[in-house]
Amino acid sequence: MDTTTEIAYGSDVFNEKAMRDYLAKDTAEALLHTMRDHAPLDPSIANEVAHALKQWGMDRGATHFTHWFQPLTGSTAEKHDAFFEPAGMAETLARFSGKNLIMGEPDASSFPSGGLRRTFEARGYTAWDVTSPVFVKRHSNGATLCIPTVFCSYTGEVLDKKTPLLRSMQAMERATRKLMACFGEPDGRTTITLGAEQEYFLIDKALWLRRPDLVQCGRTLFGASPARTQQLEDHYFGSIKPRVLAFMEDVERELWRLGIPAKTRHNETAPAQFEMAPMFEELNLAVDHNMLIMETLRNVADRHGFVCLLHEKPYAGINGSGKHNNWSLAYNGKNLLEPGSNPQDNAIFLAVLASIVRAVDLHADLLRAATATLGNESRLGALEAPPAIISIFLGDDLREVVRRIEEGTSAQSENGKAAKLRIGVDTLPPLPRDVTDRNRTSPFAFTGNKFEFRAPGSSQNCSSVCMVLNTIVAESMETLAASIAKVPKARFHEGLGKIVRAVFKDHKRVLFNGDGYSEAWVEEAAARGLPNLRRVPEALAALVDERNLALFAAQDVLMPTEMHARHDVFLDEYDRKVRLEGKVALEIARGMIEPAVAHELRGLAQTVNAMREAGMAEGTESLLGTAHGLGKWLDRLHAATAALDARLEGEAVDIQDAMADLRRIADTLETLMEDARWPLPKYRDMLAIH
Repeated sequence: MDTTTEIAYGSDVFNEKAMRDYLAKDTAEALLHTMRDHAPLDPSIANEVAHALKQWGMDRGATHFTHWFQPLTGSTAEKHDAFFEPAGMAETLARFSGKNLIMGEPDASSFPSGGLRRTFEARGYTAWDVTSPVFVKRHSNGATLCIPTVFCSYTGEVLDKKTPLLRSMQAMERATRKLMACFGEPDGRTTITLGAEQEYFLIDKALWLRRPDLVQCGRTLFGASPARTQQLEDHYFGSIKPRVLAFMEDVERELWRLGIPAKTRHNETAPAQFEMAPMFEELNLAVDHNMLIMETLRNVADRHGFVCLLHEKPYAGINGSGKHNNWSLAYNGKNLLEPGSNPQDNAIFLAVLASIVRAVDLHADLLRAATATLGNESRLGALEAPPAIISIFLGDDLREVVRRIEEGTSAQSENGKAAKLRIGVDTLPPLPRDVTDRNRTSPFAFTGNKFEFRAPGSSQNCSSVCMVLNTIVAESMETLAASIAKVPKARFHEGLGKIVRAVFKDHKRVLFNGDGYSEAWVEEAAARGLPNLRRVPEALAALVDERNLALFAAQDVLMPTEMHARHDVFLDEYDRKVRLEGKVALEIARGMIEPAVAHELRGLAQTVNAMREAGMAEGTESLLGTAHGLGKWLDRLHAATAALDARLEGEAVDIQDAMADLRRIADTLETLMEDARWPLPKYRDMLAIH
């Protein structure tokens, strides 16, 4: 690994400079046109591009190439093939054709498909996503040329998370053009941007190896809360310890070399919790980069003697980790979520805002489904994570503007009376970028020129969340555009005002600026009719609701069979993980905790007997009391393990309830046992980095 501070940014990316260095001028221009304008790839240049990529990759030490894709596992996948092929006695040739570049054939049957593929139907295809640049991934003994691809089955069904994202971006492109045409805007390009804030924990690898729950499940299934966690509020933005800073610097160097604009690093709220964030990028590239960020965090942590925990809730009782998706939308280079300085721009801003409010209100269930994972189920609803109730925070000033639109009144007055607000004619009150405070309890918050979706979990692939957001907003934009297109030109502003006003009136129930953690909000949200889908199975049910199936099909994002497949894959993943956690909890309780407690009891009994034989009375009563207490909790532990064992083949919720009962008992025993005899590293040790 290069440890120098000077890293050539993007040196491991086949970027514009590399294209111009390794390709003929006309070929480079054709490839750049495909990447920038999302145009089809010209097949005639495939072989030349492949040859250039092979040479460029080999110049950087690559001996193999891979189609890098994102299956429904939530992570990335790759199969490496060598450039070198036999060419005679003791000779090899380095070969890489246009066919190798454009298409690959991994085994589709071995990836989750939700029944789309049967076990014996192995064939699947990966196809080059030209909009995301090829890159070199370095490892200890060499490097691999990575080609970002989509992944589908032999019969054409989508088996990955990237393809629906790309389709949803096309849906947004169509819808935005329709809406902008209503305002007389010239035809142009839609750009969706994403800035994904990545939270994570670090733990010493030696401690991690002694925690079977962390190793197998990514989170602690047992652990009593220590005296000190985050209550002193001294970790957040605190001085970064040298060992952690050295790790962060190495991460950033690797990311910069991959063209990933890592910008921010800091201590997060919980001890041993941290955050890094890149600058905003176009959505598809930002999603790919976030997957590389997670992989880089894990790999670099290992070199520094750490393990990077990306689970949403590795420790009970303290902050969990999220991945805040900062989503924005531009047309012809203008941010549509930034209020303008003239009536025309403000009218466009309000129409886009109304589309988003309508989309989130009508399809809150889909946004919740996109964040429904086992890890996130334990995170949402407390300690700076938003609740499972999806609502929108606009801030006081913008909410006041929306209220006036609902009422049809301007902030200005005529003869002491409120004047009628004419959208597209009147100028809105100035709304500077930082007009809103940040509401940490809101799942979907307007932050001046973008929306921050705070509900996604730290381990999630951003593609599913953004795919849903794109799809529902595209449908709303098309609906508004269809209504606006019917308005006579002579009465355009009046008609626009009525349409926007009706949307805000009909969907204002989703607007909430208050405390999302309060019980009062839970009650109020129920009264408003907002869904509160706390558990994963009920949240995932939205994916197969007939209304949502029709929506995704109409937007050409996912067909009903593909939606059903995703529902089945994600539900099965949840069920398997719950059962895995149950089995691991049982193994730890029976194989580590019970024997340790029994050993402690035996030692106490032997000590008491020895004291009595020696004629010592003082202290025996206290030792007997301790022994009786341990014995009582040991009996409870034994009963709780039997109860969990009996439920492992039952419903997931029953397994989770039994695990919770077992944990309460085990955590109590941890506080009663001698430190040296407790078989698991404790929270106070794992949360401290030295």
